[in-house]
Amino acid sequence: MITIRPLGPNDWPAVREIYVQGIATGDATLETSPPEWETWDQSHVSDLRYAALSDSGEIAGWAALTPVSGRCVYAGVAEVSVYIGSSFRGQKIGDLLLKHLIDQSEKRGYWTLQAGIFPENVPSIRLHEKNDFRLIGYRENIGKMKGNWRTVNLLERRSKVVGIS
Repeated sequence: MITIRPLGPNDWPAVREIYVQGIATGDATLETSPPEWETWDQSHVSDLRYAALSDSGEIAGWAALTPVSGRCVYAGVAEVSVYIGSSFRGQKIGDLLLKHLIDQSEKRGYWTLQAGIFPENVPSIRLHEKNDFRLIGYRENIGKMKGNWRTVNLLERRSKVVGIS
């Protein structure tokens, strides 16, 4: 059984380790190392970050939103991050986290969620598509990783309850 709860500063060591595991796959992010807590904390929406806990209380994964812009007209638009610990992958924890994050973001007025995912990260693309994200384009050769240019698919989810005119 998985429990989802808000992610706080005391969770950072486990969250950071899961982020390191994601970086190690080579298909989760262009980042080469995790930031310090203060940097991560300031860049993510404070009330829309969650940890998934296993039966034993171990953090199995996390999800959070990052604002796409500081401009007020984009206050309801954010980028999604979902990371699952290597020993917990394939157990549908990402789906639980993403569904929870979507639900809570809509309650707080977010109408558009976006994700940037490497085309090679098929499990993440499928997870997002299962949760109503759709491919809207790609950013070709947007960044280098270990000397190789990487393309990032852009996926977007529009709320069916917030921002409808």
